[in-house]
Amino acid sequence: MMNDYNTLVEDNLGLVNEVIKENVHDINKIGIFTYQDLLQIGRIGLWQAARGFKENGKAIFSTYAYVTIRNKIFDALEYSSARTKHESVMAPTTILELMHAENENDPFNSKTGIYDLLEAIQSNTSSTITKGIEALKLYAQGLSYSDIAVAMDAKNTNNVAAWISKARKFLKCHPKILALREEIM
Repeated sequence: MMNDYNTLVEDNLGLVNEVIKENVHDINKIGIFTYQDLLQIGRIGLWQAARGFKENGKAIFSTYAYVTIRNKIFDALEYSSARTKHESVMAPTTILELMHAENENDPFNSKTGIYDLLEAIQSNTSSTITKGIEALKLYAQGLSYSDIAVAMDAKNTNNVAAWISKARKFLKCHPKILALREEIM
């Protein structure tokens, strides 16, 4: 039976790209997921379709698989959207704005810049928050979650997202960050 699943999956791998192309309209705005993440999510959906498909003569596997793949991807995107919407977070763009502040009167813009402030905060936090702050700094430099996962030896992008989420929550309430935001914004 395993070979039957493998054959179904191998014969229909192109279906994952088709589902993404037809259903994910702005591939550059897909939340915490990269295109490669969506491919993997879609492949999981394809495997689930192969495992759940019951051949009865009427059903066509590709139709069944298309719906299963699409639903798997939509569930992941919905999770991403809900997570972003319901969390109280400090956006990475705000960190980026703080890092590139042009205000000459800003005491954190010179030798005691935002990087130094974040490093000082990191030295007094838990390891998860420390990882999150480090990931935020990398994200502010333009790295994707996938790139950050590789750079920080994370198991996957979900770890990076969790670290960043915890760091955002922590930093949003940190008095020095609040003071800096007030001064710049």
